[in-house]
Amino acid sequence: MTSSITKELFGGAITALLPANLIDASNLREVPDNQEVFLYPSSSISIVIEILERVSANSDKDAAKFHFDSLAHDNAARSSAIHDIKVIPFYAGIEPHSAIVLEGTQLVPKFRQTEPDTVRILMVLHRIPSKNVDIVETWNVPLASTDGGAVSDEGLAAAKFDVDCFLTSFKVVDFGLFA
Repeated sequence: MTSSITKELFGGAITALLPANLIDASNLREVPDNQEVFLYPSSSISIVIEILERVSANSDKDAAKFHFDSLAHDNAARSSAIHDIKVIPFYAGIEPHSAIVLEGTQLVPKFRQTEPDTVRILMVLHRIPSKNVDIVETWNVPLASTDGGAVSDEGLAAAKFDVDCFLTSFKVVDFGLFA
């Protein structure tokens, strides 16, 4: 396992533990203001942290399914499947909310390849009702890849460990971010 450090996200308004060796994608390309994007240096795993308008859903699990399906659509996934969804009572700062943890798989064609990559999606959704915000953290973990960037079972286990570290350390420091 790699060592983790507390990363300041969105100008320090949110903090969480992430691997110390991650590459900040904003140093390589344009990243929208509502996103933080990180890349693992030794694999094709990526993390996207997004602040989105809260979706209308019958339940927190339905909201997580909505975000997963939206990601599948954006990825032009040939197929997708949800394997597990858990709702975890959570407190990040002054406002209590739930964290929803979803694990699924998407078959995603990449760079006009005929064979899609098999990507395990590890998604955490924090819903902040009073601010009308969904914070979506997505780990994209390639299990089979046409470009050789796939990870082994050990790589998947390490990514799951990183998700757990992120989840247990996630904190909203400044709710003014959502004003």
